[in-house]
Amino acid sequence: MIQRFEIGPRLSEMAIHNGTVYLAGQIAEDASVNIQGQTRQVLESIDALLAQAGSDKSKILHAQIFLPDLGDFAAMNEVWEAWVVPGHTPTRATVQAALANPKWKIEIVVTAAV
Repeated sequence: MIQRFEIGPRLSEMAIHNGTVYLAGQIAEDASVNIQGQTRQVLESIDALLAQAGSDKSKILHAQIFLPDLGDFAAMNEVWEAWVVPGHTPTRATVQAALANPKWKIEIVVTAAV
C-alpha cells in the first residue's frame, strides 16, 4: 500500500511505502531571509512532515541538498549540523542547481524510515 499526503495536481508532499518515507523537495516559505533562515524553515518543514508520518530526523536515510550558490555551503552546514542528531547523520549529497524560484536559496529532499 502507498500512502500519499498533501496531494496536489503536480505532486504529493510525502509518500510512504514499505516503511519508507519519501518527501518532496522542501523550500522556504519566506524567501526574503538569508541562507540560514531559509535552511531553518526547510528543516522545520521536514520535521513536521516526518512527525506526520510517525518518523523523525534520527531516521533520515538520505538527504539531497540543492544550492544555487555554493558560497552558501558553509552557512547552510552550520544550521544543518546543529539540527541533525549526532550519531544518526544520514547519507547526503549537496549539489549546485538552479531552483524554480530565483529567491530560493535551498531545497532539500529526504528519504527516511518510519
